[in-house]
Amino acid sequence: MAEAIILPRLGNTVESAILLAWHVAVGDHVELGDLLCEIETDKATLEIESTAAGVLLAQLCQAGDEVPVMNNIAVVGQAGESIAEFTGGQAAACSEDLALDHDAEKIQIPDAAALPTSLTRRGGGRGVGSTDDVAISPRALNLARRKGVDYEALRGSGPDGRIIERDIEAALGERVKVTPVAQAMLDSGEFKLAEERRASPRVRKADLVPADTAPAVKAIPLKGIRKTIAARMLESLQTTAQLTLNASADARALQALRKRLKESDESLGLREVTINDLLLFASARTLPAFPALNALFEDDIITQHTAVHLATAVDTDRGLLVPVIRNAETLTLKQLSAEAKRLAEACRAGRAKPAELSGGSFTVSNLGALGIESFTPVLNPPQVAILGIGSINLKPVQAGDNVEFIPHIGLSLTINHQIVDGAPAARFLQQLAVNLKEIDLLAMI
Repeated sequence: MAEAIILPRLGNTVESAILLAWHVAVGDHVELGDLLCEIETDKATLEIESTAAGVLLAQLCQAGDEVPVMNNIAVVGQAGESIAEFTGGQAAACSEDLALDHDAEKIQIPDAAALPTSLTRRGGGRGVGSTDDVAISPRALNLARRKGVDYEALRGSGPDGRIIERDIEAALGERVKVTPVAQAMLDSGEFKLAEERRASPRVRKADLVPADTAPAVKAIPLKGIRKTIAARMLESLQTTAQLTLNASADARALQALRKRLKESDESLGLREVTINDLLLFASARTLPAFPALNALFEDDIITQHTAVHLATAVDTDRGLLVPVIRNAETLTLKQLSAEAKRLAEACRAGRAKPAELSGGSFTVSNLGALGIESFTPVLNPPQVAILGIGSINLKPVQAGDNVEFIPHIGLSLTINHQIVDGAPAARFLQQLAVNLKEIDLLAMI
């Protein structure tokens, strides 16, 4: 009995996903757990596995489609089974196509005049009797259209020269495979294949170089992660009362500790600890004393967290992602640094799981490495606070009768003023500045 493959729920906040690519074609045999396709949510790129064994009878959505969760995306069953209950009016055409056998001698082909238009490709408005007609099976036609194969140039191996699926597959086998990301870059017209690339059966992003001439204008549909970011940023500003407080902290101890860690014995595993890791560590250790900021606000209920689930903004090719370091206040500096790097790499590689991208109680966004001194970070609702980190710059400080120029790091705290008053927010920044000034001592606790 045919079974529908359903796009599963991918977390409490994910309502739909973009189908990036199919890994199996209609008519292919699949086993339980086989990879069917790749999808992109507003959080990550995920792989969808088959929940049934049999023949892939139909693909109910194509690459580029946005599919709501819990919707059917494919049908798996036995060859020749009816899929009317899943495809409606498409069932007849699909069933006829699936009845075709890979063995050309077993295919019964009617006269060309009796072929439905779905089986014949006509060129230049010529009639059925023209020598330019291209006879192609529905199954082969579907595969050719999905994979972008110019089947008019192919010589069919079926009866009377008809193009069947194996002809399309043979043409695909001669083409170089391209990853979805690389294909999107090539389609933009701004990139081309490098003349010298590494030996690989697939063209990847690293194999492309900027094109000599880029189009003057490029239209980019708003979809996927970018569409979700746009909606959430607007919703954030429309539904919360955002107030940003700016301060700075003495960064001398921060720079000194980073230098010592970088020069430490390799066996300690501390050389890769960054300034950003130290800032995350200080934030996680400061927040427990300020539960009003480590909180969520939903449906007129304030939920203050004892544990610090620290979200950290990560810039990726697909947009801004915010993975969460769970129980960050309990981690050592080394543990926190390793987890932050693991999550950031998973985000950039598209491997982050939905559970790793939700549930944060406080967010840190660092633009200091890009030279930004201060900025207004936008809240990530239902969180009530977000900390923005700026660059380190010299600041004049009164020292007796003299003025000293001391490195300071910029701190920008945005709060939901509906829930958090200015005074506790200011006290948090004040304590964070103290902890950063004494980061070497904080790391020993």
